[in-house]
Amino acid sequence: MLVIIEKAILHILDFAGGTPVLSAQELELEQGTREFLVKHVEKTIGSQDAKTGKFYESSEFSSHLAAYQEGQASFAEFSQQVANALYQPLSHAEDIECADLFVCQIRVDDTPQLVLFKCTNNHGYVHQVNVAEDGSVVTEVMNSYGLLPNLSQRMEEFAYINLDTKEVLIKAKRYSIDGNKVFVLPELLLECAQSPSPNETIKEISKAVKKVTEAYCQDQVEAAAAVKSYIAENLQPDGQLDPQEVGMAVFKDNPSMQADYRQEMENSGFGEPVVVNQEATLKKMRKHRLSTDTGIELVIPTEFFENTEFVEFYKDDDGFMSITLKNIQNITNK
Repeated sequence: MLVIIEKAILHILDFAGGTPVLSAQELELEQGTREFLVKHVEKTIGSQDAKTGKFYESSEFSSHLAAYQEGQASFAEFSQQVANALYQPLSHAEDIECADLFVCQIRVDDTPQLVLFKCTNNHGYVHQVNVAEDGSVVTEVMNSYGLLPNLSQRMEEFAYINLDTKEVLIKAKRYSIDGNKVFVLPELLLECAQSPSPNETIKEISKAVKKVTEAYCQDQVEAAAAVKSYIAENLQPDGQLDPQEVGMAVFKDNPSMQADYRQEMENSGFGEPVVVNQEATLKKMRKHRLSTDTGIELVIPTEFFENTEFVEFYKDDDGFMSITLKNIQNITNK
């Protein structure tokens, strides 16, 4: 992935001071600034927690973006509009902390994107060097406010807007405003619809399978294993995952359970296919993590889970379960 930072600007959302601090000039894209922005693009653009979306026809943000692209506003002026529009609702949120807003125009593999990074100011300790009246050097430790996320951290909230297609990729937090929980970034700033994220979809698949399995008094561990096995074995090369096909496979011998699963997914709004990160998803699906009520934890590779030559599950007459591990040559204490 080739990331090119074309323009960037930083605005300060100072909720303590009662007004945003808006920059009139773009950031100088020196090596350190470029590295900071590129690293955070690389960390966020493939996030499995991010949702896709499209602007509503009435979106003011979309109108302002179109005006900027037509040359009716400079990059700095457009970014100031964005910062003001984000600041206004957030200034009414409960327990809001001061934050920074990066607005960037970038290219990712030749695709033009507008990027918004909202990051809450971090607190941390830094050293400071002072010179005393007698000329001696004095060092001290100071609590510093307004620290940006370092390169090992992730931006809390972000949005990518494809400048060609106007498709949106967004990760946002809910804020409490006048007693209502609101996703400010997509709902009040961008004014766009959101589709479920890949991680949300996989969690909802597992949740629906568990609910249906419970209702029919079936083995939940076996059903959960079937979900992981199906995804691990059938995930498409392009990463597309169809929740309905998962249910059809897991409950292949029971049409009633298939129908109930399908209804659960449709009722929760997770019935449509999603595109997942193939490498990250397969990594999760290739292992089953089991915890017993006695505190014992097991990690079993998916290919061994249903292979009775290596692992076997028994249900005793008294209702208790047993697990037998077979063909073990060596055990390492980690």
